[in-house]
Amino acid sequence: MLLTVDIGNTNITLGLFNNEKYEREFRLASDRNLEQPEYENLLQSIFKDYNIDGCVIGSVVEELDDRFYNSVKNVFKLEPIIVSDKIDCGVKIVADNTDEVGADRIANAAAVAKMNIGAAIVVDFGTATTFDIVNSRKEFCGGIIMPGLKTQLKSLYCATSKLPEIEIDFSPCTLGKNTKDAILAGVIRGSACMVDGLVEQCENEMGERVALIATGGYSGLMANYMKRKFDYVNPILTLEGLKYIYDLNIVSNKNYFCGGTM
Repeated sequence: MLLTVDIGNTNITLGLFNNEKYEREFRLASDRNLEQPEYENLLQSIFKDYNIDGCVIGSVVEELDDRFYNSVKNVFKLEPIIVSDKIDCGVKIVADNTDEVGADRIANAAAVAKMNIGAAIVVDFGTATTFDIVNSRKEFCGGIIMPGLKTQLKSLYCATSKLPEIEIDFSPCTLGKNTKDAILAGVIRGSACMVDGLVEQCENEMGERVALIATGGYSGLMANYMKRKFDYVNPILTLEGLKYIYDLNIVSNKNYFCGGTM
């Protein structure tokens, strides 16, 4: 089975693929205080009943790169593929500094390339809300980064003296008649309006209409508040992109370590 590893700022998502079939996922906290032996113990415990014969890792948390890479090597006795801007991902990365493009965003762009749907914007609702933009020439041509939903809530709580700390929830109304509803309207509905407006501006700059794709933990929630409906909502899009990158580089027997090991 193929293990796909998406190391994000909040969670490490571990997805299992059996050939083309997505089997299941596990989640760990992105704990920067855990040492390599502890991560090895976690991997051994989680996957004791699975035969892992391949692995691809995409990480945006540098502090965990070496620890997780070496943990996978030691536990499964294999060399993971590491996603970077120097690996074949099915799209051309067009950016001022390609090494600044995060592995999760490369994976999302790769998933779009595999879908073969033309120009697309992936809106990834995570710790940050990001836009990963692929044009009709299969070029990753840029993106947008803004604070994610939980990040906005935390910022309001930490920066004010009277606003409470609340959890992400459905926003029942725009005109909040209590503090909780007012905050949820601003964060949830306000973010939906931002996404709608930014998609329109992106299409104007690109000169073409895009397919709109939502992924990330809050993609299903946000779909309820968008004026422009998502063409696809796929919570595992990043994992599918990681798998596609693995397939591209294993099948073609390319030097997938050209970006350096972790």
